[in-house]
Amino acid sequence: MSSFKDMVDIDNCNVFMNLNEFAESRTVFYDDVFYEDIPVVITGISEKSRRQLVSDHAQGLYLVSAVLHCAAADLGGNQPEKGQRIKINDQQGGVGFFREFYVASSVCEMGMLRVELEAVDE
Repeated sequence: MSSFKDMVDIDNCNVFMNLNEFAESRTVFYDDVFYEDIPVVITGISEKSRRQLVSDHAQGLYLVSAVLHCAAADLGGNQPEKGQRIKINDQQGGVGFFREFYVASSVCEMGMLRVELEAVDE
């Protein structure tokens, strides 16, 4: 009989990270390494007004936040660190526009990464 952890691993690979179900194939650039065409799920992309300091006179900029889910093994076993930059492209094959984010937080549970991302956009 399989353990609970084994069943979760199977579900993560066969359902959540399945390119025909939830995941999309994207290239991720982190720590000077390209991880090409790995299955990722990006959720919660939202844009909100950013908090401006008194000395900050830049207007029309917004804080964009998103959550990246992927297998830790697909990032070479690396867990992105808070404050580091990460780039994710918008289409399969490593081509297209790479959007740059900062890692707000990162958690690895049972081999799956949940990385909260932030970026400033116009």
